[in-house]
Amino acid sequence: MDNKIKQLRKGVLELAIMNSLYKQSHYGYSLVKSLSVENGLSLTEGTIYPILNRLSKEGLVRSQWVESRQGPPRKYYSLTTEGKSAFDILIKEFNRLEIMVRGKEEPGAAAEEPSGPALVVRKEPNDEQ
Repeated sequence: MDNKIKQLRKGVLELAIMNSLYKQSHYGYSLVKSLSVENGLSLTEGTIYPILNRLSKEGLVRSQWVESRQGPPRKYYSLTTEGKSAFDILIKEFNRLEIMVRGKEEPGAAAEEPSGPALVVRKEPNDEQ
């Protein structure tokens, strides 16, 4: 079961990072603290840097060095315009999947039309209902 939980967390961690960067810029440690405190997860910088690097290569995240009064310069990450657009699409799909997993619609969930291709589940003719 531990492996299933790890895989589930990996699957949504990228979205959580993008959500945090949508709200404000972060350097690595502040991003870890923000995600850990808000969600009660135990994360390390070694967990998020590969994701930040991948998002950066995809053009969804940008980084810049900022001088610090408390020590060496810090590398701050923020979403690009493309990153914000990608997040908007991904969060809509995530919300749709959450409804599917929970097995019910949340109040007001059907009011917003999804912007991507619909998830289609097909049943074979021999499947029982």
